[in-house]
Formats: sequence, C-alpha cells, structure tokens
Amino acid sequence: MRIAIGSDHAGYDLKTLLASSLAAWGYDVLDLGTTSATEPVDYPDYGAAVGRAVINGDAELGVALCGSGIGIAMAANKVPGVRAAVVHDVTSAHLAREHNHANVLCLGGRLTGSVVATESLRAWLNAEPESRHDARIEKLRQLDHVLSEKG
Repeated sequence: MRIAIGSDHAGYDLKTLLASSLAAWGYDVLDLGTTSATEPVDYPDYGAAVGRAVINGDAELGVALCGSGIGIAMAANKVPGVRAAVVHDVTSAHLAREHNHANVLCLGGRLTGSVVATESLRAWLNAEPESRHDARIEKLRQLDHVLSEKG
C-alpha cells in the first residue's frame, strides 16, 4: 500500500520519523515534502498535495502534519473526497478510520510526541472502516458534491 505524507516546517521532524516508520512497516511512502524544519512554508500547499494524491489514486491513504494538525487538515479537507481527521491519541486515530473512514491522518508536530504519533499512526492503519457507518460517509460524499458545485 502506498501512503502519501507531507508537512510544513513545523511538522517536518515528525514527518521524517513517521515516514521512516511507514517504510520499516513495509509501506511504499510518497513523500510530498517539505524538506526542512527551518525554511518556513505554507501548510495549505502540503495539505492539498496530500489530499490530491489520495483522491487522484497516487496513494491509498495520506498523512499530513503541521504544528497543530489543524491547519493542514483544513487544507486537505478542501479537496473533495478527502476525509482528513486531526487525532491526538491512539483512540481518536482508531475511531477516525473505523467510524469516519478517514483517508488522511493529521497530526501536530508541536503537540504530539513521537511515541504517541507512531502508535496513533499504527492504530489508524490497522483499523478497518466499519460498514455500519456507510450511510453517514455517503452523506459526506454528497456534501462534497454539493459544495464543489457552488465553487
């Protein structure tokens, strides 16, 4: 499975760690940048890039990181079809995938420690989207369609 990963400068160090973990676990990693923790960049560019990679089929899932995880999730969620979830622990990561069928996991490099982030990523990847939530996910898909028509 291919996982797209991207971050701004504030999420860079955690992105590097998680990309290494993904590779060690046998995933194909599509690193969309950034390449530095010291050169400021704009999180919307990287959130959108991860979202587009997932929706365009360049990756099955995505991981996006910024300082809090919030801004990059907002950016990723602007891509119709993306269900990006900011998570803070193993439980929220697991539920984001199981209940909300999150296809992009978002974490805050300034808020989430490396152990919690790694365990949360593993929990998210191991969770299976439950079909009992399909009707709700369909409503989200319909919102993507309605909102994209309005421009």
